[in-house]
Amino acid sequence: MDISGLEKWHFEVTQSACDHLLELVLEGKKRATSSSLPAYEIEGEPLPEEGSMSVITGWDGIPKCVIRTTRVQVLPFRDITFDTAVLEGEDECLATWRGRHEKFFREEGMELGYTFTEDMPVVFEEFEIAEKL
Repeated sequence: MDISGLEKWHFEVTQSACDHLLELVLEGKKRATSSSLPAYEIEGEPLPEEGSMSVITGWDGIPKCVIRTTRVQVLPFRDITFDTAVLEGEDECLATWRGRHEKFFREEGMELGYTFTEDMPVVFEEFEIAEKL
């Protein structure tokens, strides 16, 4: 597969978290990711679209797999259910998902200039591995 024209990115903002989440993807446990809508707007980034493909790299920038987006939902943080959150493969219950994501969104908001609220729109992107590299 020619990956030269595909967007390349990695999970998280620290090496250990990035490597952990990448491993979950490669094992098939992580099949979704979430981001704040305000971050997309502030950074001028387009929302992911169903059918789009991206290259997921390790912290070192080396491509590890290509994912295909299968579904995109924009939901208020408060409306994300366990059935949705569990697709991220990181948490055993909704309370831990909410706690970790609220912490992340609060920290990101301080950096980017938005304020986290329970009503904040979250971009929830489901994906599948199209190819391991």
